[in-house]
Amino acid sequence: MSQPVSTIRNLGPAMDAAFARVGIHSAKDLRALDPDDAYARLIKAGERPHFIAYYAMIMGLQGRPWNDCRGAEKDALRARFDALKASSHDKGRSELEAALNVIGVVARR
Repeated sequence: MSQPVSTIRNLGPAMDAAFARVGIHSAKDLRALDPDDAYARLIKAGERPHFIAYYAMIMGLQGRPWNDCRGAEKDALRARFDALKASSHDKGRSELEAALNVIGVVARR
């Protein structure tokens, strides 16, 4: 039997459900993917991009606690996250709609 995504450090039942919606059903499935590609799938499926969730996943895949990410490493992950978000989130929306979506005013597509 395969182990759920939530067996990876820092990831819980909400991430099990989110990843299952995009076809990632086990910790083995997630580990087999590039973490940026896996997180991009979530964003493209309508999950709201969240930097802490992103770097908690990265740290967990490395077997590290989520709050172990600091300094230059965190800055580098922020740049990767921002690039993922820009390429995957709010496609087809005006700048105003995208800004309103950030605060939860515009419905998810």
